[in-house]
Amino acid sequence: MPSLPAVAGAVPGLVARLGDPKIGKHLLRDEGEVVVDEVTHHWFAYVRPALLTALAMVLLVASWLVSVQIAWFLIIVAVILLTRAGWVALGVLRDRFVITNMRVFRVHGVLSQSLATMPLSRILDISVKKPLHGRLLGFGHFCFESAAQEQGLRDIRYVGRPDERDLAIQRVVQRSGLRGPRVPN
Repeated sequence: MPSLPAVAGAVPGLVARLGDPKIGKHLLRDEGEVVVDEVTHHWFAYVRPALLTALAMVLLVASWLVSVQIAWFLIIVAVILLTRAGWVALGVLRDRFVITNMRVFRVHGVLSQSLATMPLSRILDISVKKPLHGRLLGFGHFCFESAAQEQGLRDIRYVGRPDERDLAIQRVVQRSGLRGPRVPN
């Protein structure tokens, strides 16, 4: 039987494997595409699953304090809440926004995976929205506007350090020569 430290050491590895959407397989390496930034969600995106987990723990503790008929119901609800919390957390963990030297794309999904991509040339405008709590905690939401009416890469929520990420995108767009020549000072 494995020791407790060996089991505890395996848990982060398992989480890393489950949470890895394998960004590298979506890159156009033959064309020279490289990742400029891979954006995971800010820790605030995990608040909802954490609250669901806390509620499940309260129900499990309460199941010890009530009659057996009610305790079974509380345990079943707690298991459902824990399952939901794990599913939501895994969905957040597997949701990645990637900035490359050629495009921006988003990979997300747990069982089935979705990929939304936009070449840098189609980005017309990026809006960064920082609600009050986002400004205090260091996150914001991106809204991409493109020439297309409907695209799968419109809203990217809970982006940590949004101003730095916005500048990174603007630098990549500028270096690619899509916004015209630089104006000397």
